[in-house]
Amino acid sequence: MPYPLQAPFADCLLGYNAGPPISGTFPMPSGPESRLRAALEWYVEPNSGLTLAAARALESVDSMPAGLVARIVLGFPVEGYRRDFETALAVHAVAAGIPEPFSVELRSQIPAFVADQRMRPLPEVANVIAVASGKGGVGKSTVAANLALALSAQGARVGLLDADIYGPSQPRMMGLAGERPTTADGKTFDPPRGHGIPVMSIGFLIDSDQPMAWRGPMVTQALAQMLSDTRWGALDYLVVDMPPGTGDIQLTLTQRVPVSGAIIVTTPQEIALLDARKGLQMFRKVGVPVLGIVENMGIHRCPACGHESHIFDSGGGAELARRYDTTLLGQLPLEARIRELVDGGTPTVVADPMSQAAQIFHAIARRAAGSLAASALQGAVTMPAISIEDE
Repeated sequence: MPYPLQAPFADCLLGYNAGPPISGTFPMPSGPESRLRAALEWYVEPNSGLTLAAARALESVDSMPAGLVARIVLGFPVEGYRRDFETALAVHAVAAGIPEPFSVELRSQIPAFVADQRMRPLPEVANVIAVASGKGGVGKSTVAANLALALSAQGARVGLLDADIYGPSQPRMMGLAGERPTTADGKTFDPPRGHGIPVMSIGFLIDSDQPMAWRGPMVTQALAQMLSDTRWGALDYLVVDMPPGTGDIQLTLTQRVPVSGAIIVTTPQEIALLDARKGLQMFRKVGVPVLGIVENMGIHRCPACGHESHIFDSGGGAELARRYDTTLLGQLPLEARIRELVDGGTPTVVADPMSQAAQIFHAIARRAAGSLAASALQGAVTMPAISIEDE
């Protein structure tokens, strides 16, 4: 007999809407392994937005002495995700009419992806994630630092490149102020490591008070040299803290750096959103997938009375994501502690890992990595011609 199959109720458990419910019927497969496989293949994994079948994630379903075992391979780091994932799958299986209990063996296999197939990948770097903003002062560098540390905590091999040549901030944010890269051969850099991950910045090579009075070609050359001459080692993700704006430097960087995907950081303020739209459109025009939007400084909770207020307005990030058909990766509060920790060289993810803000950063990292894994399955894009047009 056919039986109804519904999409996971796990989205509610995970606090993230992966898409509309899937409904329909199909003939009941014979055997418990086949029934469980058929049901699990329709589960929508909320971070990638793909069913396990579309993601080619269900490796096997076997009957073992202790019961059924589903072996699943996801294209993003899974540390800290296992319990929620297993609970969500169990709820989904019950909703699909599967009575047999089962266990899950979950592991990750992160694919390498370069958005523009004409670009040469960086040696040993699987994916480059650009963290960008249309304007300065929206917390882009804070998001980049915590994103890199969250991906690392989830089990990925991660590096962090400070591409903001005019205003490098990652040395201080990562607790590396005053550090210098070393060299073993006089040709390449061995980058300092902050909280376990390699970090490279022009801030390591100049005095902290020295202004970078460089023209665009000098800036792009400096970035290209830091990219190619740094011994990153094997990385699943290289997070790039991009300079703010959408001008010549940003366009040149995206054409010279093999970017896999971009994250746009904004505040809900209308002025910030105007510039964020330009940043989003710039990446799309050069063929780089936009993994999603991070809305920073969205709500402020008074530490004395608990009153909540939207100092920079509200809902702007969600509206931007809706208008441009992308994902709202997360909404961060306006908290003095986030700023204090990153100013002190210990970002929230490592300094206060159990805090609500740290959990939001982890969710942002997982959703961005899941979106990137989906882009890798869809394949490289064709580079469009760049044209100037009115908005």
